[in-house]
Amino acid sequence: MAPNDPKNGGGGGSGFFASLASSISSLGSAMTKSVNGLVGYEGLEVINPEGSTEDAAEEANRGRWKQEDRDGYWKMMQKYIGSDVTSMVTLPVIIFEPMTMLQKMAELMEYSHLLDMADQTEDPYMRMVYASSWAISVYYAFQRTWKPFNPILGETYEMANYNGVNFISEQVSHHPPMSAGHAENEHFTYDCTSKLKTKFLGNSIDVYPVGRTRVTLKRDGVVLDLVPPLTKVHNLIFGRTWVDSPGEMIMTNLTTGDKVVLYFQPCGWFGSGRYEVDGYVYNASEEPKILMTGKWNESMSYQQCDGEGEPLPGTELKEVWKLADAPKDDKYQYTHFAHKINSFDTAPKKLLPSDSRLRPDRYALEMGDMSKSGYEKSSMEERQRAEKRTREEKGQSFTPKWFDITEEVTPTPWGDLEVYQFNGKYLEHREVADKSEDNTDPKSITFNPWQFQDMST
Repeated sequence: MAPNDPKNGGGGGSGFFASLASSISSLGSAMTKSVNGLVGYEGLEVINPEGSTEDAAEEANRGRWKQEDRDGYWKMMQKYIGSDVTSMVTLPVIIFEPMTMLQKMAELMEYSHLLDMADQTEDPYMRMVYASSWAISVYYAFQRTWKPFNPILGETYEMANYNGVNFISEQVSHHPPMSAGHAENEHFTYDCTSKLKTKFLGNSIDVYPVGRTRVTLKRDGVVLDLVPPLTKVHNLIFGRTWVDSPGEMIMTNLTTGDKVVLYFQPCGWFGSGRYEVDGYVYNASEEPKILMTGKWNESMSYQQCDGEGEPLPGTELKEVWKLADAPKDDKYQYTHFAHKINSFDTAPKKLLPSDSRLRPDRYALEMGDMSKSGYEKSSMEERQRAEKRTREEKGQSFTPKWFDITEEVTPTPWGDLEVYQFNGKYLEHREVADKSEDNTDPKSITFNPWQFQDMST
């Protein structure tokens, strides 16, 4: 832990956030007191984020599951407690949203103007304020309680020239499930390799973001590295599902050594502390320069501070990011940007047939046809298994189109990660496609991420 960390109030008990230290500690312990053994279900844990342990029994009977489905699913899932269930379990579409993980990666681009500002500023510490606020901005979208579809191997997602940003992501591995993404405009490049790891705990699941996220700011060539906190999804089966991301987010300027350490407070009884984020921008000598505070579902602000973490006289708290208005009563809690991601308005000319928008299960769910969505999902999963058998029989391996695996293996707090890098071939493809006179309606394109002809029949 760095000196003057917000959790220890500046190392010596002083600093802007010192008064929060004891309350943060008690909030963390409060969450461990949730009810076990509720209604006779061994290992069951139900937490009402807006209440206390006393109303856990009432909370257990809420949620989106019918009782018969809930009880059956609980019995089936008990054997997986303690396991990584990222790709082990076939899940019903009732818990899904009409979006894939590849599309969800693109949601980071909603507030990409903050990275533009990070690139343009002359102040090295404000650069970190802008860039870390960009990283926080996506957490409003990440709180959605619906599960995105796992991408099919070779599946892609393209977003063309949205606010000047072009984005491409690809599913580069199935076991383990791994995605790679690249985005770029005149101010920055974004590169990510993601390999989610989970731990199923019965009525909750921990999601570990095993990945590497790098942002390069073009003006000075500064490289920023992001390590986000884990995510906890509560009340998966019993109760209303909700999401929390307690812990530290660290963004490091690999070029200068400056960094931001932001602490996401855990949710306590009656919602105390939920959404709150506090921390500091540090220089390379780990001296605090700017304090940051806010809520990841509302806004973030900053203020210059002294070496003890106290606000400098004559300065004031200034807002750096604010959540855009979101649609009211949206079934999937989508933002306006999420709807744009799902639409063909953000699709490029000559959309790749492997694009997530074209998935028949995703589209059926978007249209409200759960039965067809479930059927299409099962059909594609079976075809993916057939392709795997074919590759094994032919002694072949899968090779991504737009990303290459490197020899680099980078450590993360939750395990080592094989790194994929953008190979630039997509830019060549896009240059040719954009000049094409082919004006095919993208909605008429059949989803096709497959390596072989249909081997499932």
